[in-house]
Formats: sequence, structure tokens, C-alpha cells
Amino acid sequence: MHSIPGWWSIPFLLLLSAIAFMPFVNKPFWERFFGHISVGMGIIVAGIYATQLGEHGRNVLGETALEYFKFIAMVGSLFVVSGGILVDISGGGNPRVNTLLLASGLILANIIGTTGASVLLIRPFLRINKDRLKSFHVVLFIFIVSNCAGALTPIGDPPLFLGYINGVPFEWTILHCWAPWLVANGLLLAVFYVLDTRRAPATHHHNPNKIVIAGWSNVACLGIVLLGVFLDQILVATVSPKFASWPCGAILMVAAAGFAFRHSDPRILKHNDFHFGPIEEVALLFVGIFATMMPALAYLAENAARLGIQSPTGFYFGTGSLSSVLDNAPAYLNLLSAAMGLNGIAMNPTGVKQFSQQQPQLLRAISLGSVFFGACTYIGNGPNFMVKAIANSAGAETPGFFAYIFKYTLPILLPIYVLVWYLFL
Repeated sequence: MHSIPGWWSIPFLLLLSAIAFMPFVNKPFWERFFGHISVGMGIIVAGIYATQLGEHGRNVLGETALEYFKFIAMVGSLFVVSGGILVDISGGGNPRVNTLLLASGLILANIIGTTGASVLLIRPFLRINKDRLKSFHVVLFIFIVSNCAGALTPIGDPPLFLGYINGVPFEWTILHCWAPWLVANGLLLAVFYVLDTRRAPATHHHNPNKIVIAGWSNVACLGIVLLGVFLDQILVATVSPKFASWPCGAILMVAAAGFAFRHSDPRILKHNDFHFGPIEEVALLFVGIFATMMPALAYLAENAARLGIQSPTGFYFGTGSLSSVLDNAPAYLNLLSAAMGLNGIAMNPTGVKQFSQQQPQLLRAISLGSVFFGACTYIGNGPNFMVKAIANSAGAETPGFFAYIFKYTLPILLPIYVLVWYLFL
């Protein structure tokens, strides 16, 4: 067992600080060099692991690289494929239409994931509100469609999918999380409707809203991308366990995205203002986040028992706190491992299934904490930064890192999350 010094997490803290502060200190410098800073921090930590931990360190690097490839393959493929799908809503935005559009994201997110639903719906959402956009439109879209909507099924959000492939029964999430999912999203939709009614006067259109969908070949490719999500598990179960170390699903996703982009209708791409800038920003930032958070997560795993987290309350807010500043998928796995260790259950598919049956409150706390609290910052969940980047490229107003937290997360999300804790945990 290799002990990880706490100071190895300094690059991670520096990168988080840069993401938070540099746009305020020197925005042009950050926009030009954020990729260099992110990759540079990642290289520092990778070098430490490779030279100080020997074979173990290189194995961890390989596993992290594989996780990053799977992550960016899914996020990038959904971004590229959806760029060739046109969801055109005639008429203009108003509180009723906007709320119904966000409500549709609640269902869509659990079928194609929060990333897929976000990149598919954000463009029409921005278009119909182009004359009345406020920053809360983008933020509440991130809160609902990009995060809280995905708490109902394992497909909905990466943490729940990781739980599923590690042994949590598929139906477990629906059976144990539907009530908090309904309460949290219902309140968020109500908050959005009130804000949209009071702060953004509706534009008047005489024609009723109609929905037109084009780019059906890309819709078919979207189905192939979703197949890629499950392909690795299917191959492991039906062919050979050796496929667990091969990213066959991610490769299929990338191939489907390449085919979709090559055969996309140029008119749809132009109408969607499609370009690779947003996904490039996400890829560069998260390569640094994935690399630098390795020692932070390892330190947490080593010291979880000493932190005194044992109750559903502790795991809900503990997982939530980590998911706010780390990617919520590894935060879920680390707290799940800690909870199972406290209960003397081995971290394997059989043990995870046993844990889900014996400790449903703890697993529900970890599941809800990871999915819900991923909305608290731009870096808590992959789609968050992507939606922000797409909105910025479309000329929409978006708050900075701290304005997002203090103006929206604390007064809107936190009371709802506390209510969920009080009612269900």
C-alpha cells in the first residue's frame, strides 16, 4: 500500500484556483493559456506518480488515462453527434414553453444521459430566448438538465452508471431515488418559472410553438453512441473478462461521432453554430483535472475512516462536497468504497449488490450527493462547462465562477438539497 502525501494535491488546488480566479485577474491571458496551464499541472502530477510510485504509479496513470478517454469519448461524441441534429422550435420563449422544454430534459436525461440531453436541448433553448436571455436561463438549465435530471436511472449520470457496472441493480436507482428526484426537480422548475416570469419579459409571437426535428442519420448515430456506453459490460459478460481493460465502447462512440460529422447536413451545422471550441475547452481542462485529482482522491480513500463519515447525512454531504469540486464520478466511487469498507463488505460486483440491499440509505445518500451536488460549480460535472461554453459562443450571458456559486448555488440549490436531506435521509 502506497501512502500519498497531502502536498501532492497542491497542483489540483492550484488548477482549481486558476479556474476560479484567472478569468477575473487576466481574462485574455487565461483564454489563451488555460490549456497550457491545465496540461502542465497534469504533467507535474503524472511525473510524480511515474517516478515516485514505480509500477503502481504507472498502473494508476494507465487507469486514469483510460477513464479520461472513456469520459471524453462519451462527452465529445454526444457533442459532435448532437451538433448535426436540428431541434427547431418556432415562436419565441416564454415561461410556459421554457419550463416545458426543461421538463422534457428530465425524461431525456435518463434515456441519453445528462450530457446528451444538455447538448441536444441547449441550442434550441438559447435560440427561442435569444431576445430575452438572462444568466439564470443558462444556470438553471445546468442545474436541471445537466445534473439533477439524471438521478433517476443509471444512464442518467456517470456516477450512477459506474455504480451499475460495479454491481448496483439497474432498477435500484429508480426504486430508491424517484421521490427525491421528483422533489428536487419539481422545486427547481418552479423556481425557474418564477424567475422567468419576473425577470425576463416574454416576447410576443402570434404563431404557436411547433417543433421540427431534422438530421435523422445523426439520431441513428446517437443510438450507436448509447450502445457504446454498454458495450464494454456486454463484452465482459458474454465474451471475456479481458475486455474490461479495452475501451471498445469508447472507440465505437468515437467512430460513430466521426461518421456522423462526415455525413451531417452542413446547413444544420451552420444553423447550430457548430464548432469544436466548446469540446476543446472541456477536453483541455478535464485532462488536467483528471490527472491532478489522482492524489486528492487517493488521500481521501486512505483517510476516509478518520473523517468520521458513517451516517447517511455524512455520506450525502461528504459525497456532495467532493462532487462540487471534483468530477462527481470518481467521488461516487471513492465514497462508495469507504462506505462498504466501514460495513465490512468487499468492493466487487457481488459486494456492491449486497451493499445496495443491506444499506440502501447509505447508497441513496452517495447517489444523490454525487448527482445533485455536481451542479454546484462549473467543474462538478462534465456537461456544466460544455453548456457554459456553448452559451458563451452563442453570445449568452453567463456568470463567473464565484457569481455562479454565490448568486445561484447557495440561495437556490443548497436549500433544496437540505430539504431533500431532511425528507429522505
